[in-house]
This record gives sequence, C-alpha cells and structure tokens, in this order.
Amino acid sequence: MDESDRRGAADDEIPLQDAQRRVRRSPLLFTAPLVLLVLLVLILLWEAVRANVPPGAGDDWPWRLRLLDMEVLGSLLAVATGAVLARAQYARTVRPYLGYRGSWRKGLLAEGKPAWRVGILNGGQHIAVVDSWECRVVLRGVSDEASAPWAAVPDVVSTLTAAGLSAGRDYQLIAFGAGFPLVGTGNYDTVPVGVFSQRCVERVESLHIRVRVTDVVGDSHERVLDCMRGARAEYNVPGAEPVNE
Repeated sequence: MDESDRRGAADDEIPLQDAQRRVRRSPLLFTAPLVLLVLLVLILLWEAVRANVPPGAGDDWPWRLRLLDMEVLGSLLAVATGAVLARAQYARTVRPYLGYRGSWRKGLLAEGKPAWRVGILNGGQHIAVVDSWECRVVLRGVSDEASAPWAAVPDVVSTLTAAGLSAGRDYQLIAFGAGFPLVGTGNYDTVPVGVFSQRCVERVESLHIRVRVTDVVGDSHERVLDCMRGARAEYNVPGAEPVNE
C-alpha cells in the first residue's frame, strides 16, 4: 500500500474536519533546530554529571571525555533556544488562514439564472503555495460519503457528467495545480473554485474540496471546503447574505 492509499484509508476512518489543520512541519527549519537543542541539552547533562564525579575517577574513561567547554556550551544553548522560539513565533506570523465563501449570483452560468459560486481566500499576510487539490462528490440518492473517494477534478467531472450534469451549463469546477500561489489579502477577495446551477445543487448531496498548501517556512496546512454548505438554505431567501467561513 503506497502513501496515497494509506492516506485515503485513514480519511475513510475519520470524519471530515472543516477546520484548518497543520499536517506537516518543515524538516529543515523546524526539526533541525529542535534536534540541535536536544543534543546540546544532553551534552549539558553529561557535563553536569561529569563535574560531580569523585576527584579520583575524573581521569578514568569515560569521565575524562569532555565534549564542550561550559562557556561555549552555554552560548550555544542560548542561541539554539532563541532560534527555536524565534522560528515558532515567525511560523505563527506567516501562517496562512484558508477560508471560503459561497453566495448565489446571477449570470455566471446562464443569462439571468442564479448560480451558487464558491471561492477560496488566504486571509493571512503571506503567500501560500498549493501542494495538492482533491475533490470528493456525493450524488443525492446514489452514493454515500463513506464510499466516495478523493479524486482529481477531471475524475469528479466524469462522475457529474455520468449523472447527467453538463460542464459549463450546470457547473464549473476549477483545478489548481501544484505551485499555484494563494496570495494573502486584506480585503478578503476570493478566488473562484466552483460555480453550480440550481439543478446541480439539487442533484449533488455534497461536494468537498481538500486543499493542502505550504507556507513560507515550509509548514504544510490543509483545509476541506464544503462547496454545498448553505447553498440550499439560501436559495429561497431573497437578498440573503453570502455564507462566510
């Protein structure tokens, strides 16, 4: 079983988490400073034990092994601790904040006809780069969420086409490839990810998009977008406000 199969099997066992979560830390920028700090602490413990052995035993092996001078060790410990704390604070500062918004708008698929538009945004102050973009669709009365696999956008398009829905007339799904930048914005403008007609909303039980991004310090974050959330509740409410997540 490869990594994608294991990941899919694990996803089938746990419910979808709507909240953004960090799924991986940078091995170079997080793990390396932490490992260095642990090693320096171990050396400090060794030197502390070595300094308290009986005077006569200090010339015997392994007590005569001196790894670092205490002054140098103290300086290195201060630098390593500062690096770990500074990295943690900086990672929190540049963390992306993925959100999405849905609203009914006219004329997106057919002239004068309302369509449900869903867009994604990065509410953080720094850029995030897309690592992966997957979808999962559940048709009303045909399939259930537990058996629906995560798939690429073309595979979901094939499923919707087989259900009698036409791309461009009933829906539009936008695929974001690896490396696409989600720029941090302060005005909360969204990048469109999908547009769905009333007919599509009525035939699709749920359509989720799972997006994974990497921030500027190399940490990976993931969020699942529920594209149909609020679509049916708002369709019959004149002048309803967009759904903000």
